[in-house]
Amino acid sequence: MKTLEFKRDGACRYRIRRSGRMKVDAVFYASERLMVSLRGDECLTQLANVATLPGIMGASIGMPDMHSGYGFPIGGVAAFSLDGGVVSPGGVGYDINCGVRLVASRIPFEAARGRLDRILALLAASVPTGVGSNGPIEASDKVLSRICSDGAAWAVKNGWGEPSELERIEDQGSMEAADLAAVSARAQERGRFQVGTLGSGNHFVEVAEIAEIGYPEAARVFGLEKGNLAFLIHSGSRGFGHQICDDALRSMQHAMTRYGIRVPDRQLASAPLSSAEARSYLAAMAAAANYAFANRQVLSALVKKGIEEALAISPGEAGWTLVYDVCHNIAKIERHAAADGRKVCVHRKGATRAFPAGHPLVPAVYRNIGQPVLVPGDMGRGSFVLVATPKTLDETWGSLCHGAGRQMSRSEALKKARGRSIVEELSEKGVLVQAARNKTIAEEMPDAYKDVSEVVAAVVEAGLGRVVARLQPAAVLKG
Repeated sequence: MKTLEFKRDGACRYRIRRSGRMKVDAVFYASERLMVSLRGDECLTQLANVATLPGIMGASIGMPDMHSGYGFPIGGVAAFSLDGGVVSPGGVGYDINCGVRLVASRIPFEAARGRLDRILALLAASVPTGVGSNGPIEASDKVLSRICSDGAAWAVKNGWGEPSELERIEDQGSMEAADLAAVSARAQERGRFQVGTLGSGNHFVEVAEIAEIGYPEAARVFGLEKGNLAFLIHSGSRGFGHQICDDALRSMQHAMTRYGIRVPDRQLASAPLSSAEARSYLAAMAAAANYAFANRQVLSALVKKGIEEALAISPGEAGWTLVYDVCHNIAKIERHAAADGRKVCVHRKGATRAFPAGHPLVPAVYRNIGQPVLVPGDMGRGSFVLVATPKTLDETWGSLCHGAGRQMSRSEALKKARGRSIVEELSEKGVLVQAARNKTIAEEMPDAYKDVSEVVAAVVEAGLGRVVARLQPAAVLKG
């Protein structure tokens, strides 16, 4: 791994100047404390490698939670011209539209504190978790086609939520141009039984207390009241999206020679946005994104039901409000002033679209405040709700961080966890946790992640975002 030179270029912002095959600079955001884990990390090399791709515009961008991933760093953002630019599945990731949903309530958290163990037990019983788990829906060819075209709207139509929730989901829970015909038979088979499943690894359901409010006006609009119960869901397109990514990578690795594309890392396999391979991938990717929207919509209904049963209350008494549902792994065609008003293909991998107040793609109910940006932490530390500043449109293609970001590999975390009981350690901090496997808890222990408060502080200091609220975890169900 080559050593890269970078220089501070503003508050919590660093720049790697264009050199060699790089077509643009690489820019990343970090505090001094976060720089400790970034110096010498492969993710900086990956960020510079992304800057070599054809048609990249502006800069290759890294968020404060950035860490190494497949091809692109996780926490990476890059935009490509529709004329001469490329799409890269590695810039989206294997878990297409892995994302987060936040649901608030009118339930005073103190009314639930003594029943957290029952809440967690009922969630574990009702929410399918772990590798290969099956959900409550068996998708026939016809049903799978509707899920992939309609996304969350399919779930709502079939009794998994309310129509009013759709306006509080990115893209209203359904990306256009999805086409199941672009999806392989293997991917379709993997997707038949996984709608309504949490998955494994870093996926979770987190029951939390709304602990602090930093921007009261925005919190009021979002339905966040200090001292109330809320929950977050982190999941994506499961094996369906994973197979779509795998299929596209193989296709593009073969096609690059034909298109004359040279990349410094084969994990950056790409195809021109005008090519048949790119069109096929984007259609299949949109299908996976809609599958993920439907998945989180169904999961949300399962979680609500579990909490209501644990607390012996009705939906009306709970007063559920969907705050927002965001994508973290996606490529989108968007019009940006930073591209002189032209459309570009923005890759966000482990990054959240973060449009500020006034942007036409912010839901009408939030347009005067800006889109909620959901930033979950680890099992032991808080999660955050932010809003973006207009500066994101100038510097980051309207994007912000997506979480804490790993600072240990899973194998390293397992070594560090030997001889410890992570469950007991978290319990002593007031957090109950349960998972399909104890190994998952060790791999996902808080030490394995950067401090999300530090990540958020870097965003704020860089002038890119503002804190609306902090949530304190109390019960966590892991995959």
